[in-house]
Amino acid sequence: MAGAKAPKERGGYTEDVSTGQPEDDGLRFEVDGEIATITLDRPDKRNAQTFATWSALARIGDDLPERVRIVVVKGEGPSFSAGIDLRMFTPEGVPGQGSFSSAARLGAAAFEERLRQAQRGFLWLRRPEIVSIAAVQGHAIGAGFQLALACDLRIVADDVKFCMKEPALGLVPDLTGTKPLVELVGLARAIDICLTARTVEAGEALRIGLAEQVVTRDDLDRAVHDKAAALLSTNRDAATATKRLLQGARSRTLEEQCAAEGAAQAERLRALFSAQP
Repeated sequence: MAGAKAPKERGGYTEDVSTGQPEDDGLRFEVDGEIATITLDRPDKRNAQTFATWSALARIGDDLPERVRIVVVKGEGPSFSAGIDLRMFTPEGVPGQGSFSSAARLGAAAFEERLRQAQRGFLWLRRPEIVSIAAVQGHAIGAGFQLALACDLRIVADDVKFCMKEPALGLVPDLTGTKPLVELVGLARAIDICLTARTVEAGEALRIGLAEQVVTRDDLDRAVHDKAAALLSTNRDAATATKRLLQGARSRTLEEQCAAEGAAQAERLRALFSAQP
């Protein structure tokens, strides 16, 4: 069309600038010493996520200051995240970001690359050198549930409502949530949660391992602060090495895990005593 602007790349997704100005990514990022806080900040839309949200999460991971040991992910307002912004299912999509309809018309290779770029915003939260904590209140639906699952720990308010909505929308969970869900609750329970798209509330979340702690809404920030302080009380290098061991345990035999423990311990001992006279 004459006069139309060509699409440009924005965090791995095509930004159709002819549809209007791109919306804000809806995130706040703050660093206080060794603690970084990511706040989903679209409370008027229950912190619904868009392509821009995922691109911004990936950029935060790319640029995370080296001193950071704890990353807290939280939501502004009554909900953690109600999932995908429903405008992405419309032909018009989100201004400046396009829609799932436009993404579906991409070739297979191009679509897979777009998806990998979105998943990057979730994957880095599992790095061994940090511990990520999801502070979850209210709705954590679909992409919101998967963002909470991307974190190492979940401290939840007593009004939390987890739901894997994607199958009910004709989709699959594709933002790295399926593996941690199975590892946390087991295959049968994960099938039940996903294929019924039912809601998991606080009591069940604690019982089946989706949450480490349940507190009142008023106590959520304090509980996360206390957990971060406890995590920071351990030696940084030992914490990184231990998390790496724990992450690899499921894929190793007992003998292999014993060998990995020994190698890690030898490295720690050399580091601790090599500086001594």
